[in-house]
Amino acid sequence: MAHPTQLGFQDAASPVMEELLHFHDHAMMIVLLISILVLYIIVAMISTKLTDKYILDSQEIEIIWTVLPAVTLIMIALPSLRILYLMDEVNNPHLTVKAIGHQWYWSYEYTDYMDLGFDSYMVPTQDLTLGQYRLLEADHRMVVPSDSPVRVLVTAEDVLHSWAVPALGVKMDAVPGRLNQTAFISSRPGLFYGQCSEICGANHSFMPIVVESVPLEHFEDWSTLLLQDS
Repeated sequence: MAHPTQLGFQDAASPVMEELLHFHDHAMMIVLLISILVLYIIVAMISTKLTDKYILDSQEIEIIWTVLPAVTLIMIALPSLRILYLMDEVNNPHLTVKAIGHQWYWSYEYTDYMDLGFDSYMVPTQDLTLGQYRLLEADHRMVVPSDSPVRVLVTAEDVLHSWAVPALGVKMDAVPGRLNQTAFISSRPGLFYGQCSEICGANHSFMPIVVESVPLEHFEDWSTLLLQDS
């Protein structure tokens, strides 16, 4: 969960998000080194009055400042492509959940079960209990088993939405008439908050996403209880 004055990302709750955090640190270190080098060159050129004719006209230095940026780009591109392919992998999911965006709430359907689905609305501010987050709490949470591959099918009924949970490293557009899919593995039990990340109308900021990751036996008890109530 993000907190005020936080400068970095939320703590990773899935293997893909851990990879994204590592890639961010890797890219930022390269940017920092480039910035220091450029700053040093600028300061050196301004502060010194000495010139060197071999630097002013040199084939070798032109080769260096052409090859070095290319190598730097490769060092950034290869890990990036690796993570992109990892994010697209959906291998033998243990559970499939269909998330449907509406104006302005989410519906969830557990397609592996018969008649297991519900709508998820934001809890109004006046109904919040102690410890709940304003604009982020939902009356029905999407419950998933921890340490299990979960596939999420994302679509919309009316306008464009986006199903995003930063701690899980998941963000997928919900497009009417189109079924997109993404997957994640929750590496620990907990509550993970997200919001619609595509401007979808007047109440765009009032359709939160709450994913509750629980141990497998608790998930089975929850699904059985929900089926009995329905």
